[in-house]
Amino acid sequence: MIRLFVGLGNPGAEYEDTRHNAGFWYVDGLARRLGVFLQPDRAYHGLVARANTPQGPVWLLQPQTYMNLSGKSVSALARFFKVNPDEVLVAHDELDLLPGQVKLKKGGGHAGHNGLRDIHAQLGSPDYWRLRLGIGHPGVKHEVAAFVLRKPPQAEREAIFKCIDQCLDATEAFLQGDMAKATATVHAGPQRPKPPRKAPDTPTGEPA
Repeated sequence: MIRLFVGLGNPGAEYEDTRHNAGFWYVDGLARRLGVFLQPDRAYHGLVARANTPQGPVWLLQPQTYMNLSGKSVSALARFFKVNPDEVLVAHDELDLLPGQVKLKKGGGHAGHNGLRDIHAQLGSPDYWRLRLGIGHPGVKHEVAAFVLRKPPQAEREAIFKCIDQCLDATEAFLQGDMAKATATVHAGPQRPKPPRKAPDTPTGEPA
């Protein structure tokens, strides 16, 4: 089962609505769903909530270290409560997916994401779960740093939040450790609509 739910982002009002904080948005929604409130905890360098579930206690965490030191917060809590890497779910913004798209995966590389890079290093393992929340890509690599720290347009923001709502429907499966069901629920999220089919060309002189 997932015992530690982590949302990545940057602390401070100036970052609150930026793309890089998509992970925070997920954990905010999860806290509402579980009926808990995130509180500052200096021991874990973040905002923390404990939820008592039928399967046992679980923790919600938003590191307040800034993105590139996220592992300092995650590893402190995971080590204290003896949470294994495969019991950790990290929600983060994903450049390689469009707004409204999401993928759940376990393990793998960090793909240049500074938050994941530090979690890899501090946990000493890549074998944790990742909830990859699509934010889109600016199209040019050198624009990425500025892109993730900007607020998405309203339509993109709505697509991301709709996607997060879909992910929250997998909460029970995460808590029960049914990762196959959780994956199916997450991946059944709203997909981008297909373009309308083009009508076949009609030969000249014949009715359409």
